[in-house]
Amino acid sequence: MPPASPPNPHRLAPHRLAFVVLPDFSNMGLALAIEPLFVANWLAQKPLFNWSILSLDGLSVRASNGMHLPVDGALGEIGGYQTVIVVASFNVKALAEDQRLLNWLRRMARFGAEMGAIETGSEILAAAHLLDGHSAAVHWDNLEGFQERYPEVDATAQLFTLARNRMTCAGATTVIDLMLAWIAARSDEGLAAEVATHFLVGRPRQPHQDQNAVAVDGGAAANQKVRQALAIMQETIDEPLSCREVAARVGLSPRQLQRHFQRHLGISLVQRYLEFRLARAHKLLQQTSLPVTEVALSCGFGSLESFSRSYRRYFGCSPSADREQSTTAPVFRHRAAASERSNR
Repeated sequence: MPPASPPNPHRLAPHRLAFVVLPDFSNMGLALAIEPLFVANWLAQKPLFNWSILSLDGLSVRASNGMHLPVDGALGEIGGYQTVIVVASFNVKALAEDQRLLNWLRRMARFGAEMGAIETGSEILAAAHLLDGHSAAVHWDNLEGFQERYPEVDATAQLFTLARNRMTCAGATTVIDLMLAWIAARSDEGLAAEVATHFLVGRPRQPHQDQNAVAVDGGAAANQKVRQALAIMQETIDEPLSCREVAARVGLSPRQLQRHFQRHLGISLVQRYLEFRLARAHKLLQQTSLPVTEVALSCGFGSLESFSRSYRRYFGCSPSADREQSTTAPVFRHRAAASERSNR
C-alpha cells in the first residue's frame, strides 16, 4: 500500500476561535485580537482562522466605551471551538461568580480547547481554576488585587503569556503582541511577520518584557536618590517609615531629600508616601473582598478613622463605598508631571 499523502493545507479546516465578550469589555482589546486574524486570512487568501463572538445570553453586549456589539450567539449555542478567549475589563468581580459561565469554560477546557484571556478575562479563567499552576499576564493596575484573590496563579506584570494551552495578556496594546505570537505558533512566523508589517508594528514585543505603564514616576529617574526613596516607600507601604528613616537609607538628610522631591516630583515625600498607600488601598477595595479594616492595616493606617478620613479626602467617598471596579467608580490618577520637571 502506498504511503498516505500529506494533508493538503488548502483543504484543512480553519482553526475555530470563540471570543466570549462580557459586559463592559474592552472594545479595543477585541478589535486588536480579531483584526490580525482577518489580515492573516487575507494575506493567505484562505480561511486559516474562523471566529465567533459569544455573549452570556446571545444578546448584544455593551462595551466599556458605551458601544453595543451584536454577537453571533450565546454560550453553548455554537460549538467545535479549538480556542476560547474571554474578553473583559470592568466589573469583573461579579462576573467571576457566574457559575454558568465558569462551568461552560471548564467544559470547553475538558474538551481540549485552548483557553485564553484578554485584560481582566484572566480573572474569569482564574475563578474557574483554569489558570491554577499557570502563569498569567495581568495589567499592573490589577496585579495586587489579582494576586490576593488567586494565589494559585503565577500572576506576572509581563506583556503576555502563551504556553501549555493557555494564553493571557495584560490588555491594551499587548493584545496585538499576543495575537502575532499566536499566529506565528498556529501558522508560521513569516505570515505573522507580514501581519505585523501591515499593522506598522516594527518589531513585536516579547512576552517577558515589562509593562511600560508601571513607570509611574518615570521622570524621577533623572535623580537616583528620589528613585531609591520611591522604591523604599513602595516596599514599606504596610509599615511606613518616617521621612528621617527614608532619608537615612538613601544617605541624605531629611531636608535634602525633601528638596529633591519638590524639585523632581513637585510634591513632598510625605504626600507621595500617602498616595502610594491610598493607591494600594484603592486597588484592594475595588478588586478584592477584603474587609475595610484589613485593607487599612495592610496599607499602613493605624486606625480605621484616619484611613477613612484620608480616603474620603482623596477620592471623595468612603472606603466602604468604593468596592466595585466600574467605569463610574473613583479613579486613582497617577502623576505625569514628573518628567517635565526632571527635564528642566
